[in-house]
Amino acid sequence: MKLSLTTSGLLDPGRLESWVPEKRRAIRKSVETAMKAAGKDIAEAVRNQMQSVFKVRKAGFIKSMRPKLYAGSLERFPALLIGSKIPWLGIHARGGTMTGNGKKLLIPLLAEHQRMKRKEFGRLIANLLDSGQGFFIERNGKVILMAKTHQSNNSALRRFKSAERQRTGAKSIKQGQAIPIAVLLPSVTLRKRFDLPGIVRSQLPKLTTRILEQLNHDAL
Repeated sequence: MKLSLTTSGLLDPGRLESWVPEKRRAIRKSVETAMKAAGKDIAEAVRNQMQSVFKVRKAGFIKSMRPKLYAGSLERFPALLIGSKIPWLGIHARGGTMTGNGKKLLIPLLAEHQRMKRKEFGRLIANLLDSGQGFFIERNGKVILMAKTHQSNNSALRRFKSAERQRTGAKSIKQGQAIPIAVLLPSVTLRKRFDLPGIVRSQLPKLTTRILEQLNHDAL
C-alpha cells in the first residue's frame, strides 16, 4: 500500500517549484535526512506489533522488518519503504485466501504457531511415501496424510508426534503407530494478523515533525 505525505509551507508542491534548483535540492536533502531517521522509528513500531501478535521463535523474523530509503534522483523527493523480505508475511498483514492454482494444498498438522519450511516438508513427504511409511486416508470428509512412526523417522516426525500428543492428550506415541501429519485442502484462508499500513499511517505525524525540525535545523 502506498501512503503519501503532504504538508504546507516549503513542501507544498506549488511553492517548492518556485525555488531555484539549488534551494530545492537543499530542501530535498533535509527531507532525506529526516526520513532516514524517522524510518528507523517507524520500523521499530511495526516490529513491536509483530512481537505482540506473533509467537516469535527467531529474532531474525522481527529484524526482517526494515526501512529502506529510495533517494536516487536529486530532482525528486525520496520515498520511504517499510517492509520485509519474508514472502509469506504479506498475507498476514492483509488476510486472504491461498489456493494451489487448481491443485490442492497439503497443509502440515503442526502445533499452533509452529511452521515448517516448504522444501523440508516436501522432502519429508517424499521420503515417507517412497518408504511406504506414508499413506492417505479419508476422515470426516477430509483427506489426511498419515505416517507410521518408525525408528528411522523418529527425528523427522518429532514435531508431528508432539502435535498429536497435544491434540489427543496421549502421553506417548508408540513405535509403529500411525499419526496424521497433513491435510489435503482446496484452499486456506488466513485472517489479518497485524495492520502494517495502519501502523505506518499512525506514524506520519511524527515523520512530518521530523522533517520540519530538520528543515529548521538546516535553516531552510
